[in-house]
Amino acid sequence: MAEERPLPPLHEDELPFWEGARRGELLLPRCGDCQHTWWPPGPVCPECLSDRVEWRRASGRGVVASWVVFRRRLVPGFEPPYNVAWVQLEEGPRLVANLVDVPLEEIRTGMPVEAVFQRLTDEVTLVQFRPRRQSS
Repeated sequence: MAEERPLPPLHEDELPFWEGARRGELLLPRCGDCQHTWWPPGPVCPECLSDRVEWRRASGRGVVASWVVFRRRLVPGFEPPYNVAWVQLEEGPRLVANLVDVPLEEIRTGMPVEAVFQRLTDEVTLVQFRPRRQSS
């Protein structure tokens, strides 16, 4: 029997992100003063230190900045081979996520991707990325 995939911790600063993911939206923190968008979230803007943090819907589009394929079992619940990518979003921040709907040998740096959502539990929906469709 395959082991259950470990769930990510739900930190208080990230709750709007997880709530958005459950609705199929990629939300990112943005400064209400200087308009800077960042990740990971925190209580103040890393650019101007304003505490006017707003959560805005992101496009969900980006490109693969870097990636790796794990061919050995390192984490229970993740059966090799599997990928982990660093995705550069159009809005600026980078997210770590899995790429789906793409053969491992076709993953490339600079590959255009779009967010998709995988519901694991009532509380946790993962943001993952797939190759971008032409119309996106």
